[in-house]
Amino acid sequence: MSSSISLLRLSPPLHHHHPPNPAALLPHPLRLTFSPPLQKSKTNTKSTNATTCSYTPTPAVDRLISATSYFLPLFNGLHYGRFLFTKYPIVALPFEPLIPLLSLYHSVPYASFITFFGFYFCIVKNPNLSLYVRFNALQALVLDVLLVVPVLLQEIISPGRSGIVMKLTGWAHSGLFVFVVGCFLYGLVSSVLGKTPYLTLVAEAAGRQLE
Repeated sequence: MSSSISLLRLSPPLHHHHPPNPAALLPHPLRLTFSPPLQKSKTNTKSTNATTCSYTPTPAVDRLISATSYFLPLFNGLHYGRFLFTKYPIVALPFEPLIPLLSLYHSVPYASFITFFGFYFCIVKNPNLSLYVRFNALQALVLDVLLVVPVLLQEIISPGRSGIVMKLTGWAHSGLFVFVVGCFLYGLVSSVLGKTPYLTLVAEAAGRQLE
C-alpha cells in the first residue's frame, strides 16, 4: 500500500568508523519523492458491497391462521353490501359459496362475540404464537370493531326508508362494503403468500397494541 512506501530513500547503513554524510540522508535531487495516488482496494469494495441475505419462509400454520382471521370482518361486514346486492345482483355471485358458512355462523347465538374474544384471547394474547400471526389476528379484530361504528350511528340517526338521508346511507354502506372486501382480499392473499398486510387506518392501531 502507498501508506507503507517511504517518501525518503536512506543511504545504505554507514560503518561506524566513517562519519555520516548529511547529504546521503537527503533525497536525490533529481528523484521525485511523491507517492502515487491511492487506489481503492477491489477486495474491500467487494466485501463492502457483498450483503448476506437470509430469508425464512413463514410457516404454513401461521399463514393459515392469519388468513382465517380476515374472514371475521368479512362475515360481519357483508350486510353493508345489501344496497349493491339489490341494485346489482351480479355483485353477490362471488359470495354465494360462502352462504353455507354464513348460515352456520349466524345460526350460533352470539357467534360474533364468541369468535371475537376467541381470536383475542387464544391468538392475540398467546405468547406461544409468532408475532406475525398475532398481528394479523389483531388487525382483523380492529377492523371488525370499526365496522360496528356505522351500525351504532345508523341506530342513532334513524335514516328511515326514503329521502336523501337514506340515499346517503346507501352510498356509505356501499363504500364500506367495498372497503371491507378490499381489506379481506388484501389480507387473505398476503397471508397466503407469507407477507405482512398493512391495512389503512388499522395497522397502526394494531401495532400499538402489540408493543
